Amino acid sequence: MEARPMRADARRNLEQILRAARDMIAERGPDVPLDDIARRAKVGSATLYRRFPDRDRLLRAVALDALTSTATAAAAAAEQEDDPFEALARYLRDALELRVSAVLPAMIDVVDLDADPELSAARETSARLVRRLVDDARAAGALPEDVTFMDVGTMLVRIARPLPGPLDADEKHAFARRHLELFIRGLRATGGARHPLPSGTMDG
Repeated sequence: MEARPMRADARRNLEQILRAARDMIAERGPDVPLDDIARRAKVGSATLYRRFPDRDRLLRAVALDALTSTATAAAAAAEQEDDPFEALARYLRDALELRVSAVLPAMIDVVDLDADPELSAARETSARLVRRLVDDARAAGALPEDVTFMDVGTMLVRIARPLPGPLDADEKHAFARRHLELFIRGLRATGGARHPLPSGTMDG
């Protein structure tokens, strides 16, 4: 029997729950109370628990949504931007807004991406699409040859993770947007002399 399509209100509630969970996990970690997530999502706790009876199922859904969103953003950037560097820059901006590079590292100790076939496949798809953006920008001469896929991904994680301190979440995200633009400016190859990058264990 085919699954019935989700009603519009149920779909909206699911999207609100996943968005709230993503943001609160990025801000407070994976142990954030589920009732707090429900309040942020503007749904009743019963609605959240009906969809996600336990924390593990919610965390898995957040991870899958983050990976799928990353792949969608990378594919859209490649398709809709003619300039390879602008495609990479667009992806980085979209990924920052999606909070994927903040939420996934926060869950790395509680969600095993390798053990779950669906999560593993989603991660591989996302990595392949983002790697293509990096490779295309390098091939076009817009990205220095020694800047790697891992460099770009790791810097996005560093920028996306909320700053410590008393600033509220909106102020912290505003800083992240500013720092990402500084990073994008520095990424573009200019043809001038550059200090060579030291090698690293995550080069690739």
